[in-house]
Amino acid sequence: MEESKRQKQVSKVIAQELNDIFRKKGLNIIGKGMLSIASVKITPDLYEARVYLSMFQIDDKEALIKTITDRNWEIRKDLGARIKNQMRKVPELSFFIDDTLDYVERIDEVLKEIEEKKKAND
Repeated sequence: MEESKRQKQVSKVIAQELNDIFRKKGLNIIGKGMLSIASVKITPDLYEARVYLSMFQIDDKEALIKTITDRNWEIRKDLGARIKNQMRKVPELSFFIDDTLDYVERIDEVLKEIEEKKKAND
């Protein structure tokens, strides 16, 4: 189903604000890795937001998601303070791992394997 214009606008605002909140709370740099908001998908009623997190060089992604989920109330409170003039209710936040980078890496590996097999056959 196609997202409405309002859903896209709200998703963009939430993504920008969450990136800023994560940066201020120090959640964007973990050890040698980085965390950023890849995308936000919001329901048509604007009451639930699925936040997809992109993680670069982070070893234990599941533990990081658990840490962020445990701090969900704090993050949601900060988000509410920032968007209170734009929305009536702050959406419920659910955090998920964005595996797009892993998928791209896997495709690159497969393409390299195919190229190596072609060279070996020639």
